[in-house]
Amino acid sequence: MIFDIKGLDQKSSARAGEITTDHGKIQTPIFMPVGTVASVKGVHQTELKEDINADIILGNTYHLYLRPQTKILEKAGGLHKFMNWDRPLLTDSGGYQVYSLSDSRKIKEEGVNFKSHIDGSSHFFSPEFSMEIQRIIGADIFMAFDECTPYPCDYNYAKRSMHMTHRWLERCIQWLDKNPEKYGYKQTFFPIVQGSTYKDLRKQSAEYIASVGAEGNAIGGLSVGEPADEMYAMTEIVTDILPKDKPRYLMGVGTPINILENIALGIDMFDCVMPTRNARNGMLFTAYGSINIKNKKWEDDFSAIDAMGITTVDTYYSKAYLRHLFAAKEYLGKQIATIHNLGFYLWLVREARKHILAGDFTEWKNKMVKQMDNRL
Repeated sequence: MIFDIKGLDQKSSARAGEITTDHGKIQTPIFMPVGTVASVKGVHQTELKEDINADIILGNTYHLYLRPQTKILEKAGGLHKFMNWDRPLLTDSGGYQVYSLSDSRKIKEEGVNFKSHIDGSSHFFSPEFSMEIQRIIGADIFMAFDECTPYPCDYNYAKRSMHMTHRWLERCIQWLDKNPEKYGYKQTFFPIVQGSTYKDLRKQSAEYIASVGAEGNAIGGLSVGEPADEMYAMTEIVTDILPKDKPRYLMGVGTPINILENIALGIDMFDCVMPTRNARNGMLFTAYGSINIKNKKWEDDFSAIDAMGITTVDTYYSKAYLRHLFAAKEYLGKQIATIHNLGFYLWLVREARKHILAGDFTEWKNKMVKQMDNRL
């Protein structure tokens, strides 16, 4: 993987870059649609490429391990071939999903025992096994196995967890050193900074992760319910320490405003289920605020979904028609809303990139944050 910085903002830590992988280039800052089970919900791969123009999407190690199972993915030749996606892919390690199964998992030094959310069967993830699964999945970028701590989190627990995550990282690296890629292209490994919302722990973890010398780095445990101000404070501490010549990935974040504020702090990569999940519930994001398309006020509004025409659906359908689809419980409504929201998120990070390169990112960002903080 190659990361080139193309431009820096003079009034913030924002940067515009380009990541080169064996499956193509990624223009940063970038938002990555979440394709949990080899599918971005409600969106065809052709729409992801031709309409939304996603440079990269995510797969989820925990979910793909359970279904369709790694033996199927290996037989297919990896996730790219299985889902017919020829652009870059990223996988998480399964750590966050195990965290979310708090009622049915047990964490210990060796790894994590958990029960499947599908059928209740018992499974065990170790750092080594997470690496093995991700080798088989074959994502271009993949994550270290870590523990994602909850919010709020006791200081001593957060400290113990952070050090265990660091020890697990060492085991991940040892396994990877002995087990090369399977499909003839390069996979890039990102370790993950943890430490909850404690400044000293975040600093320690960032320093340790930086010392590993990986090709890119991730920041975890910051989209778990903490106030936005705490998220930004932790991110700033970490980005001040992580290498400036490596991409930085803030996992699981977030709202459009969160994304812009974290770009200003030096983050390059984002993912979140918010644009797709909110779309399925009728919540649309726009440059001038959010829209609940199910509200009666849109019943006879025949204007375009979004006048900017970011995606084809934005000008092709009216707000009144989309509201009707939701009222009638037609699946098409969720699909249209999902394409719009993903298109908006990708538009937002690409506009941010343009303004970084143009030298007026901070002024544009401040204007956009005010505009988007409205309910229309």
